[in-house]
Amino acid sequence: MKLAKNLPTKERRKSLDFWFYLARILTISSWIAFLAALYISYFVAPETNYGVLRYYKIEVRQFWLTPLTGYLYLVIWFSAAGIYTSTLIDKYRSRRHCDNTHYNAYFLLAFNLIWLSLILYNVLGAKTG
Repeated sequence: MKLAKNLPTKERRKSLDFWFYLARILTISSWIAFLAALYISYFVAPETNYGVLRYYKIEVRQFWLTPLTGYLYLVIWFSAAGIYTSTLIDKYRSRRHCDNTHYNAYFLLAFNLIWLSLILYNVLGAKTG
């Protein structure tokens, strides 16, 4: 029995669709928002009162800057919502159970939620206490 070698093969792979690109764009924008939140938090959080600063009597800010804290809060929420949406898209669009598990997305989501709760605890605790 001879096999035909020149038979045209049917291409079964499909090109990447809109949802794949949307998930990747959301993931990248969430990481960029996370980096922006790190940059904003440098200016928002209270400064550490080191011994050198006390010795030279340099004034140190001991409170959160509330106008910038609102922006920081929104940027972190955007990052968390984007990475959560990306994870949902990947979950429902993956074809195999053994596809990429996206541990970086779970890390970013957990870190954002912890950071949000920490900001709420510190800012609201500073206002009431």
